[in-house]
Amino acid sequence: MHIKIIEHDPNWANVYLIEKQLLKEILQDDWINSFHIGSTSVPGLQAKPIINILLVVNSIVNLDHYTVEFESLGYEVMGEFGIKNRRYFRKGGQDRTHHIHAFQYDNVKEIERHLLFRDYLRLHPDICKSYGILKSDLAKQHPNNIEAYGNGKNAFVKNIEKKALLWHWNKR
Repeated sequence: MHIKIIEHDPNWANVYLIEKQLLKEILQDDWINSFHIGSTSVPGLQAKPIINILLVVNSIVNLDHYTVEFESLGYEVMGEFGIKNRRYFRKGGQDRTHHIHAFQYDNVKEIERHLLFRDYLRLHPDICKSYGILKSDLAKQHPNNIEAYGNGKNAFVKNIEKKALLWHWNKR
């Protein structure tokens, strides 16, 4: 997979909304909600042009019964893919367009981790800018190595996740 970081595209929000509706239609009663997460959900943040979706469902096990429906939308069904009690889906092959990170409604820790990270970046433009620069630099250093790219972001992301959690609890 070639890693390409581009300027924020305001249309990414619309692309998310279209996909949200398709997911809602196939999941029906198992659907609780979805959220646009990741860098494409943060206005002004440079990003890989991949829409990340946080999907919240009634039962993570029931989600396993929708393989045909997800595949009909072009998704590759990946199972937990390294995170316990998650279901992960990706779309677009080598030119990925979407990722879905699905959790059961009561997996509050994982759901909040994603939402707080997004919200913190949205409200802290200086950190958002630093994150964009880091991602751009890493993409230039490792244009074809997604593992090295991810490893290069890891410490920054973990630090922001911690700050976001503290920010969340301090604002109450």
